[in-house]
Amino acid sequence: MAEHGARPADAAADLIAELTARGLTVALAESLTGGALAAELTRPAGASAAILGGLVVYATELKHTLAAVDSELLAEHGPVHPAVAAQLAAGVRHRLAVSGRPADIGVSTTGVAGPAWQSGRAPGTVFVGIDSPRGSRVVSLQLTGDRARIRAAVVAHAVAELQEEVARL
Repeated sequence: MAEHGARPADAAADLIAELTARGLTVALAESLTGGALAAELTRPAGASAAILGGLVVYATELKHTLAAVDSELLAEHGPVHPAVAAQLAAGVRHRLAVSGRPADIGVSTTGVAGPAWQSGRAPGTVFVGIDSPRGSRVVSLQLTGDRARIRAAVVAHAVAELQEEVARL
């Protein structure tokens, strides 16, 4: 618990400070969060030194055309799948290259915020993809709550996963 008058920790600001200090960049591909992760990561002053940009690929077809997710994967498994999260993160990392240099880290969010099932997946089923020079990984989450709560939790989890990835680089 924070002391009276003490400011609570600001994970996004801490992440941006660490990315900037290390000269690392991030690109984002968001489906489920619809740009909320980009908004959170660009909230702290100085974010432009680390955040290259993002894609909101809510429509399934855009996951393929903009973020290079395999169309056969999307056709077979739908947009809410761990392999889709991995390909979104890798695709955005390379597609949002600046001066020919890809982002150091790509992050993606895909899942079902609810209230209804989608692509055979229950509300709260979420995949966060991370892609960096270390490789690709996907974090599977099963969250509860209403749509707003699920989306907010995904943003918080994605920031935490980015912090972990930065610590590993």
